Amino acid sequence: MVLSTSYLYAQERFSDGTFLFRKQLIAVGVGVVALLVSTAISPTMVRRLAYPLLGGTLLVLILVLVPGIGVVHGGARRWISLGSFVFQPAELAKLSLVLYLAHSLAKKGEKVRIFSVKVLPHLIVGGVFIGLVLMEPDFGVGLILGVLVLLLLFVAGAKLSHLLYTGLAVLPFLVIYLMGADYRLRRLAVFLDPWSDASNSGFQIIQSYIAFGSGQFWGRGLGQSRQKLFYLPEAHTDFIYSVIAEELGLLGALLVLALFGLIVLRGFRLAMKIHDPFGQYLAIGLTTLLGLQALIHMGVVMGLMPTKGLVLPFISYGGSAMVVNLTGAGLLLGLSRRRIG
Repeated sequence: MVLSTSYLYAQERFSDGTFLFRKQLIAVGVGVVALLVSTAISPTMVRRLAYPLLGGTLLVLILVLVPGIGVVHGGARRWISLGSFVFQPAELAKLSLVLYLAHSLAKKGEKVRIFSVKVLPHLIVGGVFIGLVLMEPDFGVGLILGVLVLLLLFVAGAKLSHLLYTGLAVLPFLVIYLMGADYRLRRLAVFLDPWSDASNSGFQIIQSYIAFGSGQFWGRGLGQSRQKLFYLPEAHTDFIYSVIAEELGLLGALLVLALFGLIVLRGFRLAMKIHDPFGQYLAIGLTTLLGLQALIHMGVVMGLMPTKGLVLPFISYGGSAMVVNLTGAGLLLGLSRRRIG
């Protein structure tokens, strides 16, 4: 799908239709190595990496905001360039926050019900990460991090009232953030009525609708999408599911949805069978991370959520996301193998 959606774009921009495809193959190769390594290491070693990874991620999240270090693209400063390698720290933030929460919550046990002592520190750490990500700005990743923090605190036994009060306390800041930029307000307006600004803010989602509609049941055929011909912006990343629906039809779109559903089902079943709290929280966090990203991506391209750029795990173009998601998959596989053994 990356080759299908990026060929003409890469030919136009880099004079090489396979440029992005070859870069993605490299990312897949690195990701598979990371998957094999993360599958092999023990949960004890994984726990030892929680704090060093958290500190390293915090450092790069700060560095990406520094002019001259962070790379600006499309008005957002989200990338760090190391020669020909471009890295997105926000992707690493997802994994490192899950590891930290799983380790810390498992260590504190039942004490997590004490808000000021055991819940608040996790909210502060999560809040710092979310704040740095929002400064890039990247609302989609910030939303995912917020859901991960609240979900894992709930699973660990935090009082529901504490989490509800936290949500109410954050709500005014969220409203201020959304109203702080005109383009965010336009996205909300377009979500309610895309045709109110069809040639500008609503253009992307309308082209996505056309892709879904023209794919019908069987699809146009692999490589035969018309919307990827510069009608649908970011077809190889944020809207790749639209092209899947156009080329492979409703059948292909449902198959991809079913595969993600299978990952989520198996991940939660694994978590229920693990007796070690750390492994249980880690499995829930990693499964939620993969499932939530897929859900938001699909929801956005189908117009069920306001437009927000977020890749589809394992499918969209994006080296950082591919490596991090395959690493998370490797950790899940390692937990499953050790539980069975």
